[in-house]
Amino acid sequence: MSEYKLDKTDLKILKLLQENSKITNLDLSKKIGLSPAPTLERVKKLEQSGIILSYHAKVDSTAIGLNVKTFVLVSLAWQKPNALENFIRKVKKVDEITECYIITGDADFLLKIVCKDIATYEKLLFKTLSQIEEIERLKTLMTLSKVKKEKVLPFDYENLEEQQ
Repeated sequence: MSEYKLDKTDLKILKLLQENSKITNLDLSKKIGLSPAPTLERVKKLEQSGIILSYHAKVDSTAIGLNVKTFVLVSLAWQKPNALENFIRKVKKVDEITECYIITGDADFLLKIVCKDIATYEKLLFKTLSQIEEIERLKTLMTLSKVKKEKVLPFDYENLEEQQ
């Protein structure tokens, strides 16, 4: 990522694109108070600098039949040769694992898993995860419902000077 110095206009663009990435360049330019050409140039610079990583559709998982979401705490068997590298390589091949974080505390990793139903999760747990020899211990946390999910990062988009 290159060193790109953000200003208030860039921050407004980032906030607006997080709220609605399908906003037209014309509408975006009106909301930030620039003409369309410089607005587009700023967006391109934010993309090229690696600040804007991608654009994608947020899909309702239950609408497509993926009704079970779990978080799994994983402790590695560190005594196994190349445990970390082997575990990460294997996890990347499991489509149902949508996110994987290295964490601190009582476990080494936190996995977010999305499945069709409990039976599918059970099969994944016993036929896939438990077969990863680098795993010493698993602990499943089953989600019941989502209370909050923010799409805009918690950044003070208005007070740039106070943050520098």
